[in-house]
Amino acid sequence: MHRAASDPWTVVAWVALAVAFVSAAAILWDVYGRGYRQHMGIMNAVWPISALYWGPVASYFYFRRGKRMSHKWAMEQGVRMEDLMSDSGSDPKSYFAYARRNWWPVSKGTAHCGAGCTLGDITGEWIVFLTAWTIPVFAVHDADSLMAMFAADFVLAWLFGIVFQYFSIVPMRDDLGRIEGIWQAIKADTLSIVAFQVGLFGWMALYHLVFWQPPLTVDTPAYWFMMQIGMILGYFTSWPVNVWLVKRGVKEKM
Repeated sequence: MHRAASDPWTVVAWVALAVAFVSAAAILWDVYGRGYRQHMGIMNAVWPISALYWGPVASYFYFRRGKRMSHKWAMEQGVRMEDLMSDSGSDPKSYFAYARRNWWPVSKGTAHCGAGCTLGDITGEWIVFLTAWTIPVFAVHDADSLMAMFAADFVLAWLFGIVFQYFSIVPMRDDLGRIEGIWQAIKADTLSIVAFQVGLFGWMALYHLVFWQPPLTVDTPAYWFMMQIGMILGYFTSWPVNVWLVKRGVKEKM
């Protein structure tokens, strides 16, 4: 695909990005404007960040399920947060009675990993673009900047992911100190981040080296539309790893 065909893609990209921004803004307003802050504080960031690439899908699941993990929602429903989080009850309002017995913990854990990766990828892409950093790759056309993006994205995604995981594990476990909490976060999220980046990087390689010639640049909306697609693919490639991590108890059920 050549740059001459980029005009309709620019329109599509602007629409996709606008929908994502509106979805993220709706969640932010509900959490901070209306006061529906999550019981687990880090999820106040995970939900709107997820909407940056999932768009209305993230918004739907937040308002359908995620919002139930706020103290304000529990008070409005006339239930205690302790009852809301009960595993054993048959109360249909019980969040965990529903969530811990199906795909929901995995989806939240994957979104949690994806949020850290998203922040790392956005930051890394702009750093490489603004600094014109490259990593030479012989005999691969237009791959020098792509290799630099891979390096920056992975390191920053890993760092953000560990921070996010730390603030989900430590509040749930009183027995963990800071150092042990960091180690547990590294164990819980490293494989998940690697799996997420496999899907994203594979897609980046395709649209950078194959689909667009010359490659799209970071300062174009079409580039970030392609990144949205890549992050969704990364979500799915990290899903099986998160299933395994949750089943093994390496990653907390969220």
